Amino acid sequence: MILPKQHILYSKLFENMVGDSQYQPAGVDITLKEVYEFESAGKIDFDNSERKISEVKPLSYNSDEVHLNPGSYKVIFNEYVKIPGHLVGLCLPRSSLLRCGVTLETAVWDPGYEGRSEALLIVSNPKGLVLKRNAKIGQMIFVKLAEKTDSLYEGKYKGENKD
Repeated sequence: MILPKQHILYSKLFENMVGDSQYQPAGVDITLKEVYEFESAGKIDFDNSERKISEVKPLSYNSDEVHLNPGSYKVIFNEYVKIPGHLVGLCLPRSSLLRCGVTLETAVWDPGYEGRSEALLIVSNPKGLVLKRNAKIGQMIFVKLAEKTDSLYEGKYKGENKD
């Protein structure tokens, strides 16, 4: 079951919301805080013993907006989310983003995860994209598990990007 707006409003799943207009009938709009461009290759293995996350550098806003050329970017959201043990969070791109030739790729927010999450923004439009600070770029939905999980997320990214 996907949680409707009335369950999300009072659940205290979010901190640092930009405004009340973020609540949708079946989710919450997620907004842009920061954009980064990739500067190095990453490395992924099976047990994370050799994991190396790609280095990035922040892009600066010019008059409260940033122009992105075609390519891939790391983005950080404004909202700090706390996923309880009976939910999973999923984030999809807003349709306006798709209509501009851009998509948003995210991972699953496991029960117990909390943080200001990161995602991959892919600009396919050959003319690029201009994003305003706090732009609504994704819609997060919450799926209720059949039963509460017996273990919570305790990985490296728990509590990420707190500030």
